[in-house]
Amino acid sequence: GHRLKVAGDLGQVLFTPFDLRDEESIAKAVKYSNVVINLVGRDYETKNFSYTDVHVDGARRLARICREMCVERFIHLSYLNAESNPKPLLLKKPSMFKISKYLGECAVREEFPTATIIRASDIYGSEDRFLRSLATSWRSHGNLVPVYKNGKETIKQPVYVSDVAQGIVNAARDPDTRCQIYQAIGPKRYLLADLIDWFYKLMRKDRAGYRRYDMKYDPIFFSLRVAAANMLSPAYPFGGLHWEGLEKESTTDKPEPGVPTLEDLGVTLTHMEDQVPWELKPFRAYQYYLDKLGEFPAPPPPNAL
Repeated sequence: GHRLKVAGDLGQVLFTPFDLRDEESIAKAVKYSNVVINLVGRDYETKNFSYTDVHVDGARRLARICREMCVERFIHLSYLNAESNPKPLLLKKPSMFKISKYLGECAVREEFPTATIIRASDIYGSEDRFLRSLATSWRSHGNLVPVYKNGKETIKQPVYVSDVAQGIVNAARDPDTRCQIYQAIGPKRYLLADLIDWFYKLMRKDRAGYRRYDMKYDPIFFSLRVAAANMLSPAYPFGGLHWEGLEKESTTDKPEPGVPTLEDLGVTLTHMEDQVPWELKPFRAYQYYLDKLGEFPAPPPPNAL
C-alpha cells in the first residue's frame, strides 16, 4: 500500500480494508465513491473461496451494495470466453471458471442494470498469469513443452494490461458506456504454437533441444507435475500450474462480432512485438551476454492470422 500513496495527493488515495463476505465492510468501502470497479477474481479455487463464491456471489454482493449506496457507476471485469455451458478441452467436465464468470455477469446486471461490463481475453504484463505461467520451469520438462493439441488448434488474442486499465478509465469518464459490454482484446490473433515458440526464442531457451509437443503423449508425468504443484502449495499452485489454468490457456479466444472493443473506448492498442520482449527479459537465459555483441539476434515476431 505504501508505494501507491505517492500516486495521489493527500486524501486522494485511501485504502479501505474489506472482506468479500462482510457486507458492512463493503458498504463502508464504497460509501463515498461515485465509480466502483470490480477487479476481484480468482484463477484457482481454494478451501476458503470457490469460483462461485468469488465470481457469482461476491460480484452480486458488490453490485447490490453499490446500488444501495447510490454509487453512480459500476464497472465489472469479466472473461471473454465466459459461457453457460462450455465444451471441456482438457478437463473432464465443463470449466467452472468460465461458467462462474458467465453467471457473474448475469448477477451484476440483475443487481446493477446500468453496469459496464468489460470482457477480457488473456491479459499480459508484468507478473501476469499468461506469459509468466508459460515461462515458469514448472510448465515444461526442461526444454520440452507439453501443449494442448501442440498449440495448433488454439488461437489467442492477448491484450496488454495497460490497455485494459486505460479502457476502464475511459469507460468511467464516459456516461454513454453505461449498460454496455466491451471486449478487451489485442489487435492481432495468433496461433498459440507460434506464440510459445516466439516466447522461448525471446527467453533464449530455444536452442538446446527445445520442443513443443501434444500434451496427450505425456498423460502421467505431466499430470503428476500438476498434482504436485497443487498438493505442495494448496493456497497458491507453484508456477500457477493448475488444470483450470491450462484449460484457459487451451481455449481459443472467440470475440463476438458487433460487440464494441477497447478501440471503441478510445484506446490505442499495444502490439505484442513491442511489449513482450521487455516483459520476458527477466526470464532470459545467458543474461551475461551483451545485446550489442549480437550473439542472440532478436527473433522475428510470430505471424498474425
